[in-house]
Amino acid sequence: MVLDPRLNSPGLIERARHIRLLVLDVDGVMTDGQLYFQADGQETKAFSTQDGLGIKLLQRAGVKVAIITGRESPMVSRRAAALGIEHVFQGRDDKLEVLKGLLPQLGIDFSEVAYCGDDLPDLPSLRQAGLGISVPNAPAYIREYAAWVTARRGGDGAVREICDGLLQMQGHWASVLDTFLYGQD
Repeated sequence: MVLDPRLNSPGLIERARHIRLLVLDVDGVMTDGQLYFQADGQETKAFSTQDGLGIKLLQRAGVKVAIITGRESPMVSRRAAALGIEHVFQGRDDKLEVLKGLLPQLGIDFSEVAYCGDDLPDLPSLRQAGLGISVPNAPAYIREYAAWVTARRGGDGAVREICDGLLQMQGHWASVLDTFLYGQD
């Protein structure tokens, strides 16, 4: 059952059915892409709690989640730890190389990877992944390489939309609803 009519493409559903790893960029995907600095120079980021629940649901369905980001931030480490994301790579603009190193460790092929990014360092991974995803706040020249562009912007529910969509396209949605409606798995 696929609830979002934009996802009812047979090609997209077929790609999504094979996904075993969701890889996310942070700035512009998990956040709104803005950098916030306090008077003392401390950087802050805002993450969506709905995105967080989506990540947990996806992991519960057996899909691993990884983060590869070009910036380094203790907030990313804290958020990843809170969500149980084990594979976190920060300060890396060579995202495709990181991904090439991670996949053999997980026993996963590129065709089983969904990658969501919003800028040029993401482009090689977005193109190589089995399911390339971007967000509407990404430049048009990035979005054109994505098989799926979310309706929601980065930091405003885009990750939740991806997680819900993958759960639906992989046939896990009824189980997710049952868990919350009836306390069953």
